[in-house]
Amino acid sequence: MMQPATPPPSAPSERVAILLAGPTCSGKSALALDLATRIGGTVINTDSMQVYRELSVLTARPDAAELAQAPHRLYGVLPARETGSVAWWRAQALHAMDEAWTTGRVPILCGGTGLYFRALTDGLAEVPDPGADARAEARSLVEALGPAALLERLAAVDPDTAAGLRPTDPQRVARAWEVWRGTGRGLAAWRRQPGLAAAPGRRVALRLDPPRDVLRAAIAARFDHMVARGALEEVRALLALDLDPALPAMRAHGVPELAAVLRGERSLPDAAAAAIAATGRYTKRQATWFAHHPLAAPSATMLLPHRFDLNAQQSERSGGKIVSFVIKQIDAALAPA
Repeated sequence: MMQPATPPPSAPSERVAILLAGPTCSGKSALALDLATRIGGTVINTDSMQVYRELSVLTARPDAAELAQAPHRLYGVLPARETGSVAWWRAQALHAMDEAWTTGRVPILCGGTGLYFRALTDGLAEVPDPGADARAEARSLVEALGPAALLERLAAVDPDTAAGLRPTDPQRVARAWEVWRGTGRGLAAWRRQPGLAAAPGRRVALRLDPPRDVLRAAIAARFDHMVARGALEEVRALLALDLDPALPAMRAHGVPELAAVLRGERSLPDAAAAAIAATGRYTKRQATWFAHHPLAAPSATMLLPHRFDLNAQQSERSGGKIVSFVIKQIDAALAPA
C-alpha cells in the first residue's frame, strides 16, 4: 500500500467530506478503507442495513482487522428490534462528521442507501411523529394485506405519495400509511414544506459503477463466503429474538431466504440462488438511483466503472489516481473564492 498522502487541513471550519456511493458488492468498503488510511479519514456508514447490531455477516460489515486500520462510525449501532429512520441516521451522521472535522480527519460517507445520501445533500423534510397507534395500524395492515394491497388503499387517499412507491417495498408503504393516518397529510405533502438544511461543508463524490456481469459474480461469491462465515447461525440468532417480521432487519437480503432454510421450507442452494437474485435486482435499482441523483457538483464527482478490490492489483493502479483526484478537489473546495 502507498504511504499516506499529506493529510488535508484540519481546522474545523475547513469542512470537506467524501461521499462514496454505489451498488452493493461494488467494493465501496475496500475503497473507503484505502482512502481513510491514505488521507486520514473516518469512515461513516451510509447503508441502512449495516447499522443493525445483529447483522454483521449478512451485511458484510467491516471486520475487526479493518476497523483497527481507521476510525469507523455507525456500524452495528442499532438493535434489530428498532427501525433506523432516515432522520435518525442523518442526526447521527452529522455528529460523526463534526467529530471527524474537529479531530482533523476527513469524513468518508460510504454506502449504498440513496435516501441517506440525499438527506445530507438535499436536506430532509421535518415530518411530525405520527404516533404509536398509526404505526401499529400500518404494520398490522401491511402484514395482513401485503404491501401491494395497502399501496392501493394509500393511492385512494394520498395519490401523490403512492405514485413514488413500489408495491414490493413494505417498509416504505407502511411508513407512508402511518404518516397519512397519524398526521392527516401525506409524505409527499410534508416533503414539499421547508425542512432541515443540507449538511454543511463541501462534497467530493466518488461513485462505483461496475459492469453488471462483474457485479453478479461478486454477489454470488460473497454470498457463498457469508454462508461459510456463519450466515445461517446469524439468522438463527436473529429469529430467536422473536421480532416483528416487518422490521427492516428481518427483511435484509438473505434473512428471509435463510430463515426458510432453518424452517425446513427450502434447500440451502435454492435459498442462496433466491438471495443472490434479489440482491442483483436491488443493485440494479441502486445503480439507477445514483445515476439520476448527483451527490456533488459534476466537477467534483469521479465515476469508477469497475469493482474496487483492496487486495487486487487494481487497488494500487487505481488508488493513486483516486487519491490525487480527492486531494485536488479538497484543495479546490478550500481555495479562496
